Amino acid sequence: MEFNKRVHELLYEALAEQPELFLVDVHIDSASHIRVVLDGDTGVTLEQCMQVSRHIEHNIDREEHDFSLEVGSAGAASPLIQPRQYKKHLGRILNIITQNDEKLKGTLTSTDNERIALQWKAREPKPVGKGKHTVTKEVNLSFADIKKAVVQIQFNK
Repeated sequence: MEFNKRVHELLYEALAEQPELFLVDVHIDSASHIRVVLDGDTGVTLEQCMQVSRHIEHNIDREEHDFSLEVGSAGAASPLIQPRQYKKHLGRILNIITQNDEKLKGTLTSTDNERIALQWKAREPKPVGKGKHTVTKEVNLSFADIKKAVVQIQFNK
């Protein structure tokens, strides 16, 4: 069996044993360096990464194929790639760049398998009279409209 296909097969077997985890990215380069990025509905533990790593490592014969393997979780500052990643970030602030290079920043208020909704406050001129007032804005975006989305990390005092 082709090496890349075997790695993917083993990876999906390991993930089937841990349904709370999902694959964000897998990359296998020409030097047989395997890099797997996982995420989970409630995060990813070191133990979970080790279980996936062991499942792949213990089922490929190193005499037959020399490889290196790195299994990790999506970092806090990593862009959101899979629709499933958005669900655990409901209520958090996202910085988004659309396919039209428009920059948006707002609270993720809802998500499903096709789109997200963002909400934020903006100051706009009053319809009548002078001055400005605060209005709530909302936008719905399909995942196809999003070029990059990153969760804004906030530190509470």
